[in-house]
Amino acid sequence: MKYMLLIWNRPGFVEELSEQERAALFGEVDEIMKELTESGELVGGAALADPSQARTVRLSGDRPEVTDGPFLESKEQFAGYLTVDCDSPQRAAEIAARWPDVRRGFGALEVRQLMDDAGTEM
Repeated sequence: MKYMLLIWNRPGFVEELSEQERAALFGEVDEIMKELTESGELVGGAALADPSQARTVRLSGDRPEVTDGPFLESKEQFAGYLTVDCDSPQRAAEIAARWPDVRRGFGALEVRQLMDDAGTEM
């Protein structure tokens, strides 16, 4: 089963860390990514650009309107994702719980099962 782990964190938190803290944080990420690659569970993933670079498209009246930024009413912003292929939602949550943003209190990971082509997961 494939799961997307959506990474939500507080923009700017990395800049608040010391050089040593940043190295440790990214070292933890690298370790998890290496383990997932070696186990064959990693399907893919990517970090996203800073939220200030985002554009949001919403319906305004009868046509779409584009505005700068995400403008969400939240402390946390969508920062990136991992896609993993593992045996259960529990395993996907276990992977998410190891992510340093979660363990260090900088953010959260949302675990969502990917739908197959038939869409039977709805």
